[in-house]
Amino acid sequence: MNHIFRKGTDPNKPTLVLFHGTGGNEHDLLPLADLLSPGSSVLGVRGNVLENGMPRFFRRISEGVFDEADLVFRTHETQEFLNQAAAQYGFDAENLVAVGYSNGANIAGSLLFHYKDIFRSAVLLHPMVPLRGLALPALDRLSVFIGAGTNDPICPPSETRELEELLTGAGAAVTMHWGNQGHRLSAAEAEAARDWLSRR
Repeated sequence: MNHIFRKGTDPNKPTLVLFHGTGGNEHDLLPLADLLSPGSSVLGVRGNVLENGMPRFFRRISEGVFDEADLVFRTHETQEFLNQAAAQYGFDAENLVAVGYSNGANIAGSLLFHYKDIFRSAVLLHPMVPLRGLALPALDRLSVFIGAGTNDPICPPSETRELEELLTGAGAAVTMHWGNQGHRLSAAEAEAARDWLSRR
């Protein structure tokens, strides 16, 4: 997978794995990473799927309707890439924090749904429920920050609450942050995620 790795200055801090939104790339969330955890190593990943020339992490059938078979395939593909990247760059694969926005939050969520302890923490910004009807692994060691919009036209509040219920039902500790900036990532949301991560 196309990616960028930037070694941090503090080896005790987690490595942040960045998953962009539709049309983004591996560089998009680097400024957010600098805000969330200064000194952390950072792995920015670009999705392998193109939709009208725009990178994504998995295909969709229409707005809000995922190609579930492709989502599952890409989830496993991404997990394999993370293992390869850990070996290549020497970061601790057991000390990772996922940071995903929109489509990137959805692939990060799917990784949580499929792989126990793949991330220590996750910052999911405007995510949807990646898959339904899936038995989740025990997530009692996982902390999740969800940033959501009360007026998000792409991800309605009911979707966000359903995801929260699924994660907490599997044992994860979930912190919600609600804003009213639609589907946009706001400064207040990013700062709340930073404060939350600093307490992990």
